[in-house]
Amino acid sequence: MVQHDVSSPRPYSRLHTLSGTKGFAQKYPEPGRITLGHSESSTPEEMKKFEELYSPEVVKHVADAAKVIGGHGGMDFIMDWRLIDCLRNGLPLDMDVYDAAAWCAVTPLSCWSIANRSNSIDFPNFTGGQWKSNKPVDLSLRGGGNTAIVTRS
Repeated sequence: MVQHDVSSPRPYSRLHTLSGTKGFAQKYPEPGRITLGHSESSTPEEMKKFEELYSPEVVKHVADAAKVIGGHGGMDFIMDWRLIDCLRNGLPLDMDVYDAAAWCAVTPLSCWSIANRSNSIDFPNFTGGQWKSNKPVDLSLRGGGNTAIVTRS
């Protein structure tokens, strides 16, 4: 789901949710929860174990500073730190020009759809099919993770 809502009276939400045929996971609003099928939600202790197990190394590395510095629960800081760290260490960025094109295409394609009686429109494949062979983003700190974090109080 892609959602960007700045005009309705709906309350603010970062909507950290994954939903599929076999389960559901939601991190925000806190406390997070996971359910499988129609079973009961996970306990806060179980959720903490999931977070420890599946949080990427980069998040664990800067989480404490991100909480202090803030910005959308620390996510702004994590994204900025990661970008700067990749640039300083000559690492590939987590996003590329094709991601930028896809993100920018949502609004004009939506406008076209609305102007045409909400008809569907194919989303352009900006990569010409090369997305199938793209390497996954490496969220480890190999080759980087050495950008200093200075917090001022």
